[in-house]
Amino acid sequence: MKKYNVAILGATGAVGTEFLKLIEERNFPFAELRLLASKRSAGKEIAFMGKTYTVQEATKDSFAGIDIALFAGGSVSKEFAPYAVQAGAVVIDNSSTFRMDPEVPLVVPEVNPEAILQHKGIIANPNCSTIIMVMALKPLYDLARIKRVVVSTYQAVSGAGKEGIDELTDQVKAYSAGEEMVAKILPSASLPKHYPIAFNLIPQIDAFLDNLYTKEEMKMINETRKIFADSEMRITATTVRVPVYRSHSEAVNIEFEHDLELADMVKAIDSFPGVQMLDKPSEQVYPMPLYTSEQNDCYVGRLRRDESNPNTFNLWVVGDQIRKGAALNTLQIAETMIKNGWL
Repeated sequence: MKKYNVAILGATGAVGTEFLKLIEERNFPFAELRLLASKRSAGKEIAFMGKTYTVQEATKDSFAGIDIALFAGGSVSKEFAPYAVQAGAVVIDNSSTFRMDPEVPLVVPEVNPEAILQHKGIIANPNCSTIIMVMALKPLYDLARIKRVVVSTYQAVSGAGKEGIDELTDQVKAYSAGEEMVAKILPSASLPKHYPIAFNLIPQIDAFLDNLYTKEEMKMINETRKIFADSEMRITATTVRVPVYRSHSEAVNIEFEHDLELADMVKAIDSFPGVQMLDKPSEQVYPMPLYTSEQNDCYVGRLRRDESNPNTFNLWVVGDQIRKGAALNTLQIAETMIKNGWL
């Protein structure tokens, strides 16, 4: 099998670290591996598959000879993606920079792999919450077109990075010791006001827009329409940060163009790659973030009819947002290109 020269931009962060785990787990065919990060992280040594790699500072010249550039996300994508493409690499980017660019395909390989063929050097990885939701929606959309989606998310603190994880841990310790809980990160470090996440829920992820939705909510709405190439799908979202370390959960209400049988829906979901039904109400079996963390699949449960509206159903989907919601989906895009000879 042909091997490829791979660069990871953001190699020392949570998603970059997950890239390395998955490259080893999935036996990804790499020849050279180039680990890139900011000047602050440059020089750090990372042991990987029996070899020690020194993290290099990312510059405009970092991508010479690279075939695949995996970008972990962040503001650096806008700066460095053009240089990587100019050097001949295909960039698969985790940031929001290119997701809604009409020239850049937005891809979940199980859902719309054919969109990869439209790329001009850059392929965008969707928002983590969007990926988890569309993995549950796609097998059902193939049974009957979806007219409307109402989604409420319950998003883990690791979605805010290592700082979000540390803040939850520190606040739990402080609360248990009878001390004041200090909040500096959530709902977003860039915002003027912060709230404790320990023993709390924060109904804001990212900044509010003029329409009173948050950026995170509008990402889910716009990205889902783009992935399904269905501008008429009606979607509304409420995104909430919860005191969970890892794995996002979503309550999804779906209205279809015509009625479906529950048995057909279960069969479609369970046979869809990357999704598993975990739904035995009589035995109290349903997906939970504690048990889906560090798993590659998304898990669906609580599937039932909406008794208030015809042709409408409820489901609960949970997935590891660092794996399928970020690093795994990115690597699967590259694997899909290799498998189909598109690279």
